[in-house]
Amino acid sequence: MDFGIKGRVALVAASTGGLGRAVAEALAAEGARVVVSGRRGEQAAEVAAGLPEAVGVAVDLRTPEGPQRLVDAAREAFGAPDIVVLNGPGPPPGAAADTGGDAYAAAFDTLFLAQQRLVELTLPAMRANGWGRVLAVGSSGIAAPLPGLAASNAGRAALAAHLKTLAAEVAADGVTVNLLLPGRIGTARVAELDAAKAARLGRTPEEVAAESRGTIPAGRYGEPAEFGAAAAFLCSAPASYITGTALRVDGGLVRGL
Repeated sequence: MDFGIKGRVALVAASTGGLGRAVAEALAAEGARVVVSGRRGEQAAEVAAGLPEAVGVAVDLRTPEGPQRLVDAAREAFGAPDIVVLNGPGPPPGAAADTGGDAYAAAFDTLFLAQQRLVELTLPAMRANGWGRVLAVGSSGIAAPLPGLAASNAGRAALAAHLKTLAAEVAADGVTVNLLLPGRIGTARVAELDAAKAARLGRTPEEVAAESRGTIPAGRYGEPAEFGAAAAFLCSAPASYITGTALRVDGGLVRGL
């Protein structure tokens, strides 16, 4: 299948590692010109150097000027973004009863405000061009809130509500807005969460991971490349009639439809 995005400009937030990097690599493989971003400039440049046509940008999206700086860098390198992939680091784990206002505010800044600002800065050009893709890397916690991740559940749910509302407003302009919800994908973030749970329970990370895999019908953690492939499809031309949707990539973890 021809994804129809060769030459399209794809801005991928927080893409120096993990799921963001997997998405950047998948889009690059389909011929997109990719803007790799992250707080570590050297790492962003290193990832970009390994892609066919890409540029690395050092930026902290949590700062007031971060989103504008990233969009300006994308325009300078390749032109106005056609594809924007929203992504951000997950907040520290914590139970709802133990999570205070400061933790929720920090999660909202990272997982909602920074992402909303990226959309605000890039959406007008997409609508004017009659083609655009907005895709958010979310979490299966949007479909079924995850125990011990109260701040993440709240911040990601806020973004999901905003994007669902937005999708209906811009669909007639040729812009799709979707979310991709990972379950247990084999990334450093999941390893960190497994280690934190192991420390809390007085067990080994290996024991926790094995128990976690046992709850997944597929019997394993997903591969980042599998997630990236799903993201590339949702950003493709053939996916032009898919919008306002949250697609889970979770090996069947969430038991609802």
